[in-house]
Amino acid sequence: MKIRDEKLQQIIDWAKDNKDVSVMLLTSSLVNPLAPVDDFSDLDIELVFENMEAYQLNNEWTHTFGTPVSMVEEDETVFDNKHAMKMVLYDDYVKVDFKLYKKSEFIKEIHSDTLPEDWDVGYKVLVDKHHLTQQLKAPTYQSVIIKKPAVQKFNQVMNDCWWDMTYVAKCLARDEIFYAKFMTENMMRTDYLVPMIEWYIASRHNWDITTNKHGRLFKKYLPSGLWEKIESTFSGSDIGENWNALFAYADLVHLLGVELSEKLGYSYPAELEKNIRKYLEEIRAKCNDSR
Repeated sequence: MKIRDEKLQQIIDWAKDNKDVSVMLLTSSLVNPLAPVDDFSDLDIELVFENMEAYQLNNEWTHTFGTPVSMVEEDETVFDNKHAMKMVLYDDYVKVDFKLYKKSEFIKEIHSDTLPEDWDVGYKVLVDKHHLTQQLKAPTYQSVIIKKPAVQKFNQVMNDCWWDMTYVAKCLARDEIFYAKFMTENMMRTDYLVPMIEWYIASRHNWDITTNKHGRLFKKYLPSGLWEKIESTFSGSDIGENWNALFAYADLVHLLGVELSEKLGYSYPAELEKNIRKYLEEIRAKCNDSR
């Protein structure tokens, strides 16, 4: 993307000419061979300052690279006094995430036993005026690789997923669509379904694969028939449609859970599924009878 490349060069030139900047790194997807890159990919920039506070408290310097449309700031207290963030969307629609480091904290990170995940997924040194990065370890790209779950984790996800289906059923029976959506999207999909799908894909790729954040690459790695089953767990606001999606969830959890338990050598909670399904079916039947 030409506009993004031009903005990156602007930032590099600024960093080279700015006496307060010691180091500039490019991180994340643009330097990660395992990550998909397209015209929407952000610039993830890390800047090491002799005097970070001046740049943390003042945003005028971000206007050097264009006109900001929107900005989100996170101060150093969020990161245990290590760094601060300024995420900027410019009017040319290039998004730049600036991570601001104190020089002393950056040096500590360099000498830590393991690379922080931001660096382990890939980095490129663009500016280093004082050779601070000479001892920076090479990225392994392993921190984003999907790990095989321990039996305790697998059991917890399976148990909690079936458990939370009962909350969805109660919400639908009460016509509480907001709470139902919270449970299906915030809890079940994020906390249980995403890990299950990750494990399923990784188990078919010798546990040496990443699907990127929050299932971005699921569709790429799943058979079309299974992807259609996953799509059926999404629903709108209609209560009947949400009941259908809930049972689609149940069918999908059974399919994934059974195959994973066989591959991992773990026990699948068949009796739990039987009892929860009975509960769900009876609650739905009562709702249908009351209409």
